[in-house]
Amino acid sequence: MKTLQITRAQARRFLLHKHGLLGEHRFHGKQGVLDFVRQAGCVQFDPVDVCGKSAEIALQSRVEGFTKQHLHDLLYVNRALVDCFDKNLSIMPMEDWPYFERYREHARRQYRSRAEIDGARDGVKQAIAERGPLCSADFDMPDRVTWAWSNTTKLSRATLEHLYHTGELAVHHKKGTIKYYDLAENCIPVHALERPEPYPDDHEHRKWRVVRRIGSVGLLWDRSSPAWQGIGGLSPGERALILSELVDEGGIAQVEVEGLRDRFYTPSGDREALDACREARAPTSRCEFLAPLDNTLWDRKLVLALFDFDYRWEIYTPVAKRRYGHYVLPLLYGEGLVGRIEFGCDRRRRVLSVTNLWYEDGIVPDAALLQALTDRIQRFAAWNDCDSVASLADVGLG
Repeated sequence: MKTLQITRAQARRFLLHKHGLLGEHRFHGKQGVLDFVRQAGCVQFDPVDVCGKSAEIALQSRVEGFTKQHLHDLLYVNRALVDCFDKNLSIMPMEDWPYFERYREHARRQYRSRAEIDGARDGVKQAIAERGPLCSADFDMPDRVTWAWSNTTKLSRATLEHLYHTGELAVHHKKGTIKYYDLAENCIPVHALERPEPYPDDHEHRKWRVVRRIGSVGLLWDRSSPAWQGIGGLSPGERALILSELVDEGGIAQVEVEGLRDRFYTPSGDREALDACREARAPTSRCEFLAPLDNTLWDRKLVLALFDFDYRWEIYTPVAKRRYGHYVLPLLYGEGLVGRIEFGCDRRRRVLSVTNLWYEDGIVPDAALLQALTDRIQRFAAWNDCDSVASLADVGLG
């Protein structure tokens, strides 16, 4: 298959177009949420909610008319999406549930505090069967055990999480950050629950996940990268072999980006879109805020290479070592990442505040950018159920 050759500008345009971040919206409403998650394979989740959770911010930047209720309903009412571990904590299409059976089987074989959890599991499942969805606080289990998070995890939490990892329980719903678990058969549709794993062979399974992960980002290279996280057992050597096999089989296409040494890969189904983005044209400029764990940011070195944008999520960085702030969102305008913005949200007073705004070196905001940014902030406030925006004047807006 012929290697495609593009410029960095064309690579940026392709990535942004694929993600629905460039020009007219490609994804709309509740169906658009489902369409994008299916395209991406998964959206990474984090429970921190400063101005929307990361998964919600990722969707609001792409899906016209997106509301947080859309995501809630797709997860917990329609069951078209499911909470899972994919690239760390994630949300994925329900139809992908069977592909992850090997990880559930691994959780059945290996887990910490086995004796304590084995002693509690039947009682926990019986209580849920009798009383309905429950959270860890609903159990009188004061004992502490060694678990993934700490050596003093409540037995009820460890047992619920173990049963979740094995597929015996599923997240029925959440209240804030608190998970309520139910029996899997009450949450996972029969077509997903009973379907056998499509790729029982380890190598073929990892090939499926490599293609899926490349599609999650749009372009990836053969480098160790957070973008490959969660693909169990994938070594650098096997990754290189899989990429070679997929090129030979026509599952992915090779791409060379002008000025960059590494070869990139994209799903073969995206070749037409990639060719279209090689044409010189100016799409309608949009202003969007990207989520800290946005799919386009999974490989920070790739973002630096293509966009000249060095981003680090500093939420877990000690205050004295932060360069910007603890919850800073990249600012997209047109085809470039032109700055960073930090928000605060007073939900009691229903006020969104712009804590800080930093433009990239060389970016001098013109009237069009300032107007687009001001409009976007106002819409972001409304999306967060805020009636007003504070501090706009302090950052040169409003």
